[in-house]
Amino acid sequence: MDVMFERVAGLDIGKKSVTVCVRTPGDGARRHSETRTFRTMTRSLVVMADWLVKEGVTLAAMESTSTYWKPVFYCLEERMECWLLNAGHMKAVPGRKTDVKDAEWIAQLLEHGLVRPSFVPPPPIRRLRLLTRYRTQLIGDRTRDAGRLEKMLEDASIKVSSVASSVTTVSARAMLAALIAGEADPAVLADLAKGKMRAKIPDLVEALTGHFDANHARLASAMLGRLDRVEAALAGLDEVIEAATQPWTHQIELLQTIPGVGLKVAQVIIAETGGDMSQFPSAAHLAAWAGLAPAIHESAGRRTPAGARHGNKWLTSMLVEAAGSASRSKNTYLAAQQARLGSRRGAKRAQVAVAHSILVSAYYMLERDEPYRDLGPDWLQRRHDQAHTRRLVAQLERLGHTVVLDPVA
Repeated sequence: MDVMFERVAGLDIGKKSVTVCVRTPGDGARRHSETRTFRTMTRSLVVMADWLVKEGVTLAAMESTSTYWKPVFYCLEERMECWLLNAGHMKAVPGRKTDVKDAEWIAQLLEHGLVRPSFVPPPPIRRLRLLTRYRTQLIGDRTRDAGRLEKMLEDASIKVSSVASSVTTVSARAMLAALIAGEADPAVLADLAKGKMRAKIPDLVEALTGHFDANHARLASAMLGRLDRVEAALAGLDEVIEAATQPWTHQIELLQTIPGVGLKVAQVIIAETGGDMSQFPSAAHLAAWAGLAPAIHESAGRRTPAGARHGNKWLTSMLVEAAGSASRSKNTYLAAQQARLGSRRGAKRAQVAVAHSILVSAYYMLERDEPYRDLGPDWLQRRHDQAHTRRLVAQLERLGHTVVLDPVA
């Protein structure tokens, strides 16, 4: 088998150590292999990088092991070309398995060009990713804390969430603050409602009649304090992310022209894809990388459902959320797509299909630097009618007729 890369290194990375196998030209047609093990501390990684440079290594490859690959990759990327390999693209050596054998196997696959690198964004995008992913985690914490608060209120027979949209609305927070302060009269508590909630005061009086005691008050106070801290952290993080996304202001504005895509979703698309579509050969490749394309399992000419493929969970979750918003828009292609597929395949599968459409649209918009152009809610029906017309014309022509179409005005 031909050697495509003369001087390569394969790295097997663990939490405490990294095993490095260097493959270089040897005597005649033979290849020389040398393996060393280093600690994953920063100074040890610098020594490893100096050794690889001394050996003339131009390409290093490593398996994406948890988050342990990051310090090693970041240490080497400035001094040589680095490839991050998908564990699913490599097969383990049959028989005895050790870190040394894994490193040798990676180096051999690499020198023959039998592996391909995964997408690793540049440092500015990596820093933005840390911010947007942390924000997603904080939003999840807020949702879980609100759920805990609602369950605790159910224990006290306080049914605020049955009347208000959430226990974290302004009106609900005012009522909970009064409950914690010791107010027990449901009429007084209901009168704290604001805005449109005042129309529901009779229902609120019933919902606020319960058995809220001192123990419930202590728990509610602690939960609301935690929610306040998360809200403050989110507000500060939004400002930091807005400042960090200034170089991509134009792309974010373009993405927000897609129905259902708001500022946060646009920021996540930029953070996860890098905003540079040249990294992906096609829109289909991007959809598969994100995990929004269906997996394929074919054997003996038969295809069986294989479920969704693994992909970028951060991007996929935000796009599915955006698809839910787009499905509630008026007179748009995405809403029509959701309704059409939902009636046959179910709402959840339809929502994933709409998320796929959003991502494909984002790919071409960023590649061509164009805003979103909606196809219209009747586009799918018009395409179906046109295809039906072509089929009928073809049938008549096969029967020996000449067909001239004269559309009705």
